[in-house]
Amino acid sequence: MLTPYGLDIVENCLSCKMRAEHSFCDLPPAALQNFEAIKYCTTYPKGAILFVEGQEPRGIFVLCTGRVKLSICDREGKTLIVKIAESGEVLGLSSTIGGKPYELTAETVAPCQVNFVRREDFLSLLKEHSDVCLRVAVQLSHKYNTACHDIRSLGLAHSAGEKLAKLLFDWGTRNGQAGKSEPRFTLAVTHEEMAQMIGTSRETVTRLLADLKKRQVVQMKGSTLLIRNRAALKSLAMA
Repeated sequence: MLTPYGLDIVENCLSCKMRAEHSFCDLPPAALQNFEAIKYCTTYPKGAILFVEGQEPRGIFVLCTGRVKLSICDREGKTLIVKIAESGEVLGLSSTIGGKPYELTAETVAPCQVNFVRREDFLSLLKEHSDVCLRVAVQLSHKYNTACHDIRSLGLAHSAGEKLAKLLFDWGTRNGQAGKSEPRFTLAVTHEEMAQMIGTSRETVTRLLADLKKRQVVQMKGSTLLIRNRAALKSLAMA
């Protein structure tokens, strides 16, 4: 059966097998039924804009599948990628609750399925179900902790090489890779986007990756990156 952008579409949250793995989605039946009644299921291709920095909040976007790039820009147009959101995350949450403009721009970096809920409907849902409020608190707490970690890891790093090593090391500890001696994962971003994540140039990222490959710290085949020397990468990240 053909599906948009090759995605395995789940139109009904009640039948979603991935629900238990995502803190926000794992709601009690009554709350989940109410959520199902007010959400709009949409699929997006790579490169689609969900919302823009400074835009008035229309509502929340629950990322079911795919990845979304969250970024900010300065007046000169320089872009800094804050993070790459993964499945199960709720985007635009704080702005929707607080009624303030979106702080970030959200752009898909792969085909995505997204559940959208209008701000008015979402606020009503929060008033009716304390369980949803708890899930929102968990999401906001996670975002806060992640922001603190990123500021500590990247903001206090002394060089672009250290920042890149930290970024790769962090990616190598996610998605069940933490216990493996040689973590392997797919690079879902370009060199330009990696540069925007650590505040440097694309040329610098390309040069640093080439140096890591030459020293046999990492190995790349297509979009797959293998960390061959985890200890060496960790040492560079902690320099």
